[in-house]
Amino acid sequence: MSNNSGGGFFSGLFDFSFSTFITPRIVSILYLLAIIGAGIGALFILIGGFSQGFMTGIGALILAPLVFFLYVLFSRVGLEALIVAFKTAENTRKTAENTLPRG
Repeated sequence: MSNNSGGGFFSGLFDFSFSTFITPRIVSILYLLAIIGAGIGALFILIGGFSQGFMTGIGALILAPLVFFLYVLFSRVGLEALIVAFKTAENTRKTAENTLPRG
């Protein structure tokens, strides 16, 4: 199972033998979408807070960046853990190939 084998994104997407990983190819897009989603969520917190009143808006002004930061942080950690799992699988495959008896 390799993410470096030939073929494009769509050939990897429809590879029913799962010999090609597409997740490492799209993880940066997923991270960008997570940042955009966190920004939109923080904006909704601000708008919702100030629509409820000035003091609630001030609370939202404090809460929104914290929520944004935590969402981006957890998204990044989760995606990095996913990539580590894929790299572990790739390295395990290479190790198994190198330890097979040659005959």
